Order: sequence, then structure tokens, then C-alpha cells
Amino acid sequence: MKRIFGGKKEDPPPTVQDATETINKRGENVDEKIRKLDAELTRYKEQIKKTRPGPAQEAVKARAMRVLKQKRMYEGQRDMLYNQTFNLDQVAFAAEGIKDAQQTMAAMKSANKELKGMMKTVKIQDIDSMQDEMMDLMDVSTEIQESLGRSYNVPDDIDEEELMGELDALEADMGTEIESDAMPSYLQPDNEPNLDAEINLPGVQPNQQNAQAEDELGLPAAPKASIRS
Repeated sequence: MKRIFGGKKEDPPPTVQDATETINKRGENVDEKIRKLDAELTRYKEQIKKTRPGPAQEAVKARAMRVLKQKRMYEGQRDMLYNQTFNLDQVAFAAEGIKDAQQTMAAMKSANKELKGMMKTVKIQDIDSMQDEMMDLMDVSTEIQESLGRSYNVPDDIDEEELMGELDALEADMGTEIESDAMPSYLQPDNEPNLDAEINLPGVQPNQQNAQAEDELGLPAAPKASIRS
């Protein structure tokens, strides 16, 4: 019958998050009621202080007692809601942990499968063969470089006596070049002729008669008049 006429579709069960949000809202309503009852109890407390002992004060105390009972009831409900929220949080944490574990396992399985596929394409024997081939190629390259770097027409049969004779001849040639490049003796400073000595000019003697005398102040003295006889 349900297949023909259709039946009422069942609602999906609430999730942990939905249940937690619902309980938190109820807890907020209970907290608001407790705050109102606290304000009412504070007002009754002030009335009890201002009222003299008697029937009026007893009536205020009775109302305060009733409000206090309501507050204790709401506090019990709030504690129960807090416990339910705590339990739901634990369940949520456990569910999240299981989901993380599932994701980790899936990632590890995928990585394991990928590594196995990569290992099939890479073999130790192939790597060793490639390394040996590379070493052979490097040896061949070294031989090629050495062959290209050989010198031509260089005698290899030179003994020690020929070497020393060649060095002596080279030293003698260098000494000859140094002497030929030196300054001539007549241009050297030590061999310059003394022109003053060759000319031998007589020195100029000061004329003692023409020398003027000086007075006490260092000025030229006036010439003395000649006395005629």
C-alpha cells in the first residue's frame, strides 16, 4: 500500500551538531530565567530588611521561599543540560577522531599503492648497471681529453747533462744582453768631466779698498775728505 499511495517520509535522525545546538538554546533560556529569579530574590531581600517582624515580613519570606524553589529547579535542569552537552561534545570529538583516522588510512593506502607502482619501474639492478655505464663513459671521456691534450714534436729523451748545458748557455746569453743594454761609461754620472777644473778660472777677490766701512748703526760711513798738504 505504501508503494502505491505513498507513505509519510521519515525525517533523518538529528546529527550530533543539531542536538548540541538545541540543548544549548534550552540552556540559554534556563539561564535567563535563573537571572530573573535572582533579581526577584534580591528585591525580596531588601523588603525583608525594611519590613518589621510580623505578618508582612512573613509573607515576603514566603514569596522569597517560593522563588528560591523555582531557582533550584531551574538550576537542576541547567546542570542536566550541561551534562548532556558535555556528552554530545565527547561523541563529536570521537566521531571527528574516527573521521581523521579514516582519512589518514585512505591517504596511506593511496600512497602505498603509488609507491608500489613506482617501485615496479625502478630496479636496483638497473641503477647499478647505469652507474657502471656512467663510470665507463667517464673513463672514456678522460682518455679522450688526455689524447687531445698531447704535445707534438717534443723530444722525450733529454738527459740531465743536456739540461744543465742548456741552462748555462741561457744564463750566458742573458748576461751578454744585460751588458749590451747598460749605459756607456762616458755617460755615467761618476765619469762626468769637471769643467770648472779644466777652465781653471781665477777666483774674483774682493777689493779691500772699495769696501765701504760701516758706522756703529750698521749704515755706510761717509768717506773721509782727503787732506791736501
